[in-house]
Amino acid sequence: MRKRPLIVLSTVAAATLLLAGCAGGAAPESSGTPSPTASSGCLLNAQPGATSDAVVVDGEGLDAKVTVPVDAPFADVERTIISKGDGDEVVANDLVGVKFQIIEAATGEIVDSSARSDGGEASVLLDQNNASLFIAALECQPLGTQVVLALPGKVFGDGGTAKVVYAEAVEQLPEVATGTPVDPTPGMPTVKLDDKGAPTVTIPDGEAPTETKVAVLKQGDGATVASGDLVVVQYLGVKWSDGTEFDSSWSRDAAPAQFQTTGVVAGFQKALEGQQVGSQVIVVMPPSDGYGASEGHELQKESLVFVVDILATTPVQQQQ
Repeated sequence: MRKRPLIVLSTVAAATLLLAGCAGGAAPESSGTPSPTASSGCLLNAQPGATSDAVVVDGEGLDAKVTVPVDAPFADVERTIISKGDGDEVVANDLVGVKFQIIEAATGEIVDSSARSDGGEASVLLDQNNASLFIAALECQPLGTQVVLALPGKVFGDGGTAKVVYAEAVEQLPEVATGTPVDPTPGMPTVKLDDKGAPTVTIPDGEAPTETKVAVLKQGDGATVASGDLVVVQYLGVKWSDGTEFDSSWSRDAAPAQFQTTGVVAGFQKALEGQQVGSQVIVVMPPSDGYGASEGHELQKESLVFVVDILATTPVQQQQ
């Protein structure tokens, strides 16, 4: 399904070196960033330090004023709890609504925030491959906890500059489509859901469509997916020819997947863009909108069917 693009949530949220560089391998410069352990259940579990403790936060959410001391050392990845929440604990692979600001330490400039998301709250999948910054900020703390995360420039690679994250996981988001069921579209495959929301697809008799067709199974009322957005979905993919599954998030412990709409095959992109969060859609695509151009691919000649639950969409920050 994916073309495996380079996925970018924001200029700094792409810092996947955060976990690779600080949670294993070479020892950190101090005991402030211990390696994760099976007993803790945390990937990084960043601890307070001189820099994170010195950051001053006045106010809350997007209205908060974050002040970084000019002489802050930024020796390690550090996290200080500003205010403890009382919700469920946040862990890796959770889908959460987050209010955040990311501040350039040297200038105090806000370089990114959840203000660009619908309602000022970003939907973030805490996937360590795509959102390690937010895992470091939010993991192993209850919903509602406000944190300051201090990040030295080294975690962003060569030429990186120190940054501070102020963040709060506000709510746990649904991991299945919650929209209103819609009557089936004649001629499309039929879909049945089990008690956890996982779909089973039945292919109708006859030839596959020669053009991509999309039908809504549940109509959501959330934000509309735009081209290039970073989306979070659950999905099942089967072959039209025999109905066998070839890819599914449901088969991976129902862990949602995250990617840009422009980083998937054309038929999948057509199924996503223009739909609202909370919707479930089914798409049937000929090889030309699937893997037809991928010489030697096992699905090169196959017409494909996907059932997709659209869980979240986030505009991707424009790179400067």
